[in-house]
Amino acid sequence: MNLVTGATGLVGSHVLLALLQQGQSVIAMKRSTSDVKEVETVFSYYTSEYKELYKKIIWREADLNDALGFDELLKDVTTVYHCAALISLNNNNREQVMRSNVEGTANLVNACLLNKVQNFCFVSSIAALQNKDIKTDVDESVFWKSSPDQDVYSLSKYLAEQEVWRAIEEGLNAVIVNPGVIIGPGNWGRGTGQLVSLSAQGVKFYTEGVTGFIAAEDVANVMVALINKKAFGERFILVENNYSFKHILQKIHAELSQPIPKINAGKTFLTLGRIFSFLLPAGQKISSSTVSTLLSKTTYSNQKLRSYLDYKLKTIDECIVFTSKCYKTGKI
Repeated sequence: MNLVTGATGLVGSHVLLALLQQGQSVIAMKRSTSDVKEVETVFSYYTSEYKELYKKIIWREADLNDALGFDELLKDVTTVYHCAALISLNNNNREQVMRSNVEGTANLVNACLLNKVQNFCFVSSIAALQNKDIKTDVDESVFWKSSPDQDVYSLSKYLAEQEVWRAIEEGLNAVIVNPGVIIGPGNWGRGTGQLVSLSAQGVKFYTEGVTGFIAAEDVANVMVALINKKAFGERFILVENNYSFKHILQKIHAELSQPIPKINAGKTFLTLGRIFSFLLPAGQKISSSTVSTLLSKTTYSNQKLRSYLDYKLKTIDECIVFTSKCYKTGKI
Protein backbone atom coordinates (compact mmCIF):
# COMPACT_ATOMS: atom_id res chain seq x y z
CA MET A 1 0.00 0.00 0.00
CA ASN A 2 1.22 3.49 -0.93
CA LEU A 3 0.56 6.72 0.95
CA VAL A 4 0.77 10.02 -0.98
CA THR A 5 0.85 13.27 1.00
CA GLY A 6 -0.19 16.49 -0.70
CA ALA A 7 -2.32 14.31 -2.96
CA THR A 8 -4.42 17.15 -4.41
CA GLY A 9 -1.38 19.18 -5.47
CA LEU A 10 0.32 19.16 -8.87
CA VAL A 11 2.94 16.53 -8.00
CA GLY A 12 0.72 14.50 -5.67
CA SER A 13 -2.09 14.09 -8.19
CA HIS A 14 0.36 12.92 -10.84
CA VAL A 15 1.95 10.44 -8.42
CA LEU A 16 -1.51 9.04 -7.68
CA LEU A 17 -2.13 8.56 -11.39
CA ALA A 18 1.26 6.92 -11.99
CA LEU A 19 0.71 4.43 -9.14
CA LEU A 20 -2.89 3.62 -10.10
CA GLN A 21 -1.93 3.04 -13.73
CA GLN A 22 0.58 0.47 -12.48
CA GLY A 23 -2.19 -1.30 -10.57
CA GLN A 24 -0.94 -0.23 -7.15
CA SER A 25 -3.17 0.65 -4.19
CA VAL A 26 -3.04 4.18 -2.82
CA ILE A 27 -4.09 6.15 0.23
CA ALA A 28 -4.29 9.85 -0.57
CA MET A 29 -3.70 12.24 2.31
CA LYS A 30 -5.49 15.57 2.14
CA ARG A 31 -6.42 18.59 4.23
CA SER A 32 -10.02 19.19 5.26
CA THR A 33 -10.22 22.13 2.84
CA SER A 34 -8.82 20.28 -0.19
CA ASP A 35 -10.91 19.87 -3.35
CA VAL A 36 -10.46 16.21 -4.30
CA LYS A 37 -12.34 16.63 -7.58
CA GLU A 38 -9.32 18.50 -8.92
CA VAL A 39 -7.53 15.13 -8.95
CA GLU A 40 -10.21 13.52 -11.10
CA THR A 41 -9.92 16.40 -13.56
CA VAL A 42 -6.14 15.95 -13.76
CA PHE A 43 -6.66 12.23 -14.44
CA SER A 44 -9.07 13.07 -17.27
CA TYR A 45 -6.31 14.89 -19.18
CA TYR A 46 -4.29 11.67 -19.44
CA THR A 47 -6.68 8.74 -19.76
CA SER A 48 -10.24 7.87 -20.76
CA GLU A 49 -10.37 5.55 -17.73
CA TYR A 50 -10.04 8.42 -15.28
CA LYS A 51 -13.31 7.78 -13.47
CA GLU A 52 -12.44 4.13 -12.76
CA LEU A 53 -8.95 5.04 -11.55
CA TYR A 54 -10.22 7.89 -9.40
CA LYS A 55 -12.69 5.59 -7.62
CA LYS A 56 -9.78 3.39 -6.47
CA ILE A 57 -8.27 6.17 -4.33
CA ILE A 58 -8.64 5.78 -0.57
CA TRP A 59 -8.93 9.31 0.83
CA ARG A 60 -7.74 10.12 4.36
CA GLU A 61 -7.89 13.47 6.12
CA ALA A 62 -4.75 14.21 8.13
CA ASP A 63 -2.43 16.97 9.30
CA LEU A 64 1.35 16.65 9.07
CA ASN A 65 1.65 18.57 12.32
CA ASP A 66 -0.56 16.09 14.18
CA ALA A 67 2.10 13.48 14.94
CA LEU A 68 -0.30 11.37 17.01
CA GLY A 69 -2.49 10.68 13.98
CA PHE A 70 0.15 8.92 11.89
CA ASP A 71 0.04 5.46 13.46
CA GLU A 72 -3.43 4.69 12.11
CA LEU A 73 -2.67 6.39 8.79
CA LEU A 74 0.48 4.31 8.22
CA LYS A 75 -1.11 0.98 9.09
CA ASP A 76 -0.35 -1.47 6.24
CA VAL A 77 1.55 1.27 4.31
CA THR A 78 4.82 0.08 2.76
CA THR A 79 5.74 3.17 0.70
CA VAL A 80 5.30 6.89 1.34
CA TYR A 81 5.55 9.60 -1.31
CA HIS A 82 5.87 12.86 0.60
CA CYS A 83 4.68 15.56 -1.83
CA ALA A 84 3.01 17.96 0.61
CA ALA A 85 4.56 21.38 1.11
CA LEU A 86 3.56 24.94 1.84
CA ILE A 87 4.95 27.16 -0.92
CA SER A 88 5.66 30.76 0.03
CA LEU A 89 8.61 33.00 -0.78
CA ASN A 90 7.42 35.61 1.68
CA ASN A 91 9.50 35.70 4.86
CA ASN A 92 6.48 37.11 6.72
CA ASN A 93 5.08 33.56 6.57
CA ARG A 94 8.23 32.06 8.08
CA GLU A 95 6.63 30.40 11.10
CA GLN A 96 3.86 28.74 9.10
CA VAL A 97 6.21 27.55 6.34
CA MET A 98 8.73 26.12 8.80
CA ARG A 99 6.05 24.38 10.80
CA SER A 100 4.49 22.78 7.74
CA ASN A 101 7.58 21.91 5.71
CA VAL A 102 10.19 21.17 8.38
CA GLU A 103 8.27 20.03 11.46
CA GLY A 104 5.72 18.23 9.28
CA THR A 105 8.46 16.30 7.48
CA ALA A 106 10.16 15.46 10.80
CA ASN A 107 6.87 14.13 12.18
CA LEU A 108 6.30 12.00 9.10
CA VAL A 109 9.75 10.42 8.92
CA ASN A 110 9.69 9.70 12.64
CA ALA A 111 6.34 7.95 12.24
CA CYS A 112 7.67 6.00 9.26
CA LEU A 113 10.62 4.79 11.34
CA LEU A 114 8.34 3.74 14.21
CA ASN A 115 5.91 1.98 11.88
CA LYS A 116 8.68 0.33 9.85
CA VAL A 117 7.65 1.82 6.51
CA GLN A 118 9.82 0.15 3.88
CA ASN A 119 10.23 2.92 1.29
CA PHE A 120 10.11 6.72 1.37
CA CYS A 121 10.39 9.32 -1.41
CA PHE A 122 10.69 12.99 -0.47
CA VAL A 123 9.91 15.78 -2.92
CA SER A 124 12.34 18.58 -2.17
CA SER A 125 13.24 21.31 -4.68
CA ILE A 126 16.18 22.75 -6.57
CA ALA A 127 15.60 25.67 -4.18
CA ALA A 128 17.27 23.53 -1.50
CA LEU A 129 20.50 23.58 -3.55
CA GLN A 130 20.99 27.33 -3.21
CA ASN A 131 24.68 28.20 -3.33
CA LYS A 132 25.76 31.39 -5.08
CA ASP A 133 29.40 30.28 -5.10
CA ILE A 134 28.61 27.71 -7.81
CA LYS A 135 29.30 29.14 -11.27
CA THR A 136 28.79 25.92 -13.28
CA ASP A 137 25.75 23.62 -13.56
CA VAL A 138 24.40 22.75 -10.12
CA ASP A 139 24.49 19.03 -9.45
CA GLU A 140 23.76 16.71 -6.52
CA SER A 141 27.12 17.42 -4.89
CA VAL A 142 26.12 21.04 -4.19
CA PHE A 143 25.09 21.89 -0.65
CA TRP A 144 23.06 24.78 0.70
CA LYS A 145 24.80 28.06 1.49
CA SER A 146 22.98 30.96 3.10
CA SER A 147 22.74 34.27 1.29
CA PRO A 148 21.27 37.69 2.17
CA ASP A 149 18.36 37.31 -0.26
CA GLN A 150 17.42 33.72 0.58
CA ASP A 151 13.72 33.01 0.98
CA VAL A 152 11.97 31.03 3.68
CA TYR A 153 10.75 28.34 1.27
CA SER A 154 14.28 27.47 0.11
CA LEU A 155 15.48 27.31 3.69
CA SER A 156 12.51 25.16 4.74
CA LYS A 157 13.16 22.62 1.97
CA TYR A 158 16.84 22.45 2.91
CA LEU A 159 15.99 21.87 6.58
CA ALA A 160 13.30 19.33 5.63
CA GLU A 161 15.93 17.46 3.62
CA GLN A 162 18.11 17.34 6.73
CA GLU A 163 15.27 15.58 8.57
CA VAL A 164 15.12 12.98 5.79
CA TRP A 165 18.90 12.50 5.80
CA ARG A 166 18.75 12.07 9.57
CA ALA A 167 16.02 9.43 9.16
CA ILE A 168 18.14 7.67 6.53
CA GLU A 169 20.96 7.43 9.08
CA GLU A 170 18.43 5.95 11.52
CA GLY A 171 17.41 3.25 9.05
CA LEU A 172 14.72 4.69 6.76
CA ASN A 173 15.01 3.59 3.13
CA ALA A 174 14.54 6.97 1.48
CA VAL A 175 15.33 8.80 -1.74
CA ILE A 176 15.20 12.57 -2.25
CA VAL A 177 14.24 14.30 -5.50
CA ASN A 178 14.92 17.96 -6.28
CA PRO A 179 12.59 19.02 -9.12
CA GLY A 180 12.98 22.24 -11.01
CA VAL A 181 9.98 24.38 -11.95
CA ILE A 182 7.20 21.88 -12.65
CA ILE A 183 4.91 22.40 -15.64
CA GLY A 184 1.70 20.43 -16.07
CA PRO A 185 -2.10 20.53 -15.92
CA GLY A 186 -3.53 21.13 -12.48
CA ASN A 187 -5.28 23.89 -10.62
CA TRP A 188 -5.14 26.86 -12.98
CA GLY A 189 -5.46 29.26 -10.07
CA ARG A 190 -2.15 28.49 -8.34
CA GLY A 191 1.50 27.75 -9.04
CA THR A 192 2.51 27.28 -12.67
CA GLY A 193 -1.14 26.56 -13.46
CA GLN A 194 -1.75 30.23 -12.76
CA LEU A 195 1.05 31.10 -15.20
CA VAL A 196 -0.97 29.36 -17.92
CA SER A 197 -4.22 31.09 -17.02
CA LEU A 198 -2.50 34.49 -16.88
CA SER A 199 -0.87 33.83 -20.24
CA ALA A 200 -4.30 33.04 -21.69
CA GLN A 201 -5.20 36.65 -20.88
CA GLY A 202 -1.91 37.94 -22.27
CA VAL A 203 1.22 38.97 -20.34
CA LYS A 204 3.34 41.73 -21.86
CA PHE A 205 6.47 41.19 -19.79
CA TYR A 206 9.23 38.60 -19.45
CA THR A 207 12.55 38.24 -17.62
CA GLU A 208 15.89 36.88 -18.76
CA GLY A 209 16.22 34.67 -15.67
CA VAL A 210 17.13 31.01 -16.28
CA THR A 211 16.35 27.88 -14.27
CA GLY A 212 15.54 24.19 -14.66
CA PHE A 213 12.11 22.93 -15.76
CA ILE A 214 10.40 19.53 -15.86
CA ALA A 215 7.00 18.04 -16.72
CA ALA A 216 4.75 17.04 -13.81
CA GLU A 217 4.14 13.55 -15.21
CA ASP A 218 7.90 12.98 -15.47
CA VAL A 219 8.43 13.97 -11.82
CA ALA A 220 5.82 11.40 -10.78
CA ASN A 221 7.07 8.63 -13.07
CA VAL A 222 10.68 9.15 -12.00
CA MET A 223 9.74 9.08 -8.31
CA VAL A 224 7.96 5.75 -8.71
CA ALA A 225 10.83 4.37 -10.81
CA LEU A 226 13.41 5.37 -8.19
CA ILE A 227 11.43 3.62 -5.47
CA ASN A 228 11.07 0.53 -7.66
CA LYS A 229 14.83 0.59 -8.25
CA LYS A 230 15.47 1.10 -4.51
CA ALA A 231 17.66 4.16 -5.01
CA PHE A 232 17.89 4.69 -1.27
CA GLY A 233 20.30 7.12 0.31
CA GLU A 234 20.49 9.13 -2.93
CA ARG A 235 19.23 12.47 -4.21
CA PHE A 236 18.39 13.34 -7.80
CA ILE A 237 17.94 16.67 -9.54
CA LEU A 238 14.87 16.42 -11.76
CA VAL A 239 15.07 18.80 -14.70
CA GLU A 240 14.57 18.15 -18.41
CA ASN A 241 16.70 21.16 -19.28
CA ASN A 242 17.36 24.78 -18.41
CA TYR A 243 15.25 27.53 -19.98
CA SER A 244 14.75 31.27 -19.63
CA PHE A 245 11.45 32.56 -18.30
CA LYS A 246 11.31 34.44 -21.59
CA HIS A 247 11.29 31.20 -23.57
CA ILE A 248 8.66 29.60 -21.33
CA LEU A 249 6.32 32.59 -21.47
CA GLN A 250 6.70 33.01 -25.21
CA LYS A 251 5.99 29.32 -25.85
CA ILE A 252 2.86 29.33 -23.65
CA HIS A 253 1.57 32.51 -25.28
CA ALA A 254 2.12 31.04 -28.74
CA GLU A 255 0.17 27.89 -27.81
CA LEU A 256 -2.69 29.98 -26.40
CA SER A 257 -2.74 32.29 -29.45
CA GLN A 258 -1.74 35.35 -27.46
CA PRO A 259 0.74 38.09 -28.48
CA ILE A 260 4.30 37.21 -27.51
CA PRO A 261 5.60 39.11 -24.42
CA LYS A 262 8.06 41.74 -25.66
CA ILE A 263 8.93 43.91 -22.64
CA ASN A 264 11.93 42.88 -20.57
CA ALA A 265 11.04 43.43 -16.91
CA GLY A 266 14.16 44.43 -14.99
CA LYS A 267 14.85 44.50 -11.27
CA THR A 268 13.28 47.90 -10.60
CA PHE A 269 10.16 47.04 -12.56
CA LEU A 270 9.72 43.70 -10.80
CA THR A 271 10.20 45.23 -7.39
CA LEU A 272 7.40 47.68 -8.04
CA GLY A 273 5.04 45.30 -9.80
CA ARG A 274 3.18 42.02 -9.47
CA ILE A 275 3.66 40.82 -13.01
CA PHE A 276 5.03 37.43 -12.00
CA SER A 277 2.73 36.73 -9.07
CA PHE A 278 2.05 33.26 -10.55
CA LEU A 279 5.00 32.04 -8.48
CA LEU A 280 3.21 32.97 -5.27
CA PRO A 281 -0.01 31.90 -3.56
CA ALA A 282 -2.88 34.34 -3.96
CA GLY A 283 -2.56 37.57 -2.01
CA GLN A 284 1.22 37.50 -1.53
CA LYS A 285 3.46 40.37 -2.58
CA ILE A 286 6.58 40.00 -4.66
CA SER A 287 9.56 39.95 -2.32
CA SER A 288 13.24 40.66 -2.92
CA SER A 289 13.89 36.90 -3.02
CA THR A 290 11.22 36.49 -5.71
CA VAL A 291 12.88 39.19 -7.78
CA SER A 292 16.24 37.47 -7.33
CA THR A 293 14.74 34.15 -8.49
CA LEU A 294 13.21 35.69 -11.61
CA LEU A 295 16.43 37.42 -12.62
CA SER A 296 19.07 34.85 -11.66
CA LYS A 297 20.59 32.57 -14.28
CA THR A 298 21.20 29.27 -12.53
CA THR A 299 21.51 26.06 -14.52
CA TYR A 300 21.12 22.49 -13.26
CA SER A 301 22.55 19.14 -14.35
CA ASN A 302 20.40 16.04 -14.88
CA GLN A 303 23.32 13.74 -15.67
CA LYS A 304 22.95 11.66 -12.52
CA LEU A 305 19.31 10.92 -13.28
CA ARG A 306 20.02 10.09 -16.92
CA SER A 307 22.81 7.71 -15.98
CA TYR A 308 20.71 6.02 -13.29
CA LEU A 309 17.38 5.52 -15.06
CA ASP A 310 16.54 4.46 -18.60
CA TYR A 311 13.76 7.00 -18.88
CA LYS A 312 13.14 9.60 -21.58
CA LEU A 313 12.03 12.95 -20.21
CA LYS A 314 9.40 14.91 -22.13
CA THR A 315 10.79 18.17 -23.51
CA ILE A 316 9.37 21.29 -21.91
CA ASP A 317 8.11 22.49 -25.29
CA GLU A 318 6.14 19.22 -25.61
CA CYS A 319 4.89 19.67 -22.06
CA ILE A 320 3.75 23.23 -22.74
CA VAL A 321 1.86 22.11 -25.86
CA PHE A 322 0.09 19.41 -23.84
CA THR A 323 -0.60 21.63 -20.82
CA SER A 324 -1.95 24.45 -22.98
CA LYS A 325 -4.25 21.99 -24.76
CA CYS A 326 -5.51 20.80 -21.36
CA TYR A 327 -6.21 24.38 -20.35
CA LYS A 328 -8.22 24.99 -23.51
CA THR A 329 -10.09 21.67 -23.07
CA GLY A 330 -11.30 22.27 -19.53
CA LYS A 331 -10.49 24.39 -16.52
CA ILE A 332 -10.37 23.35 -12.87
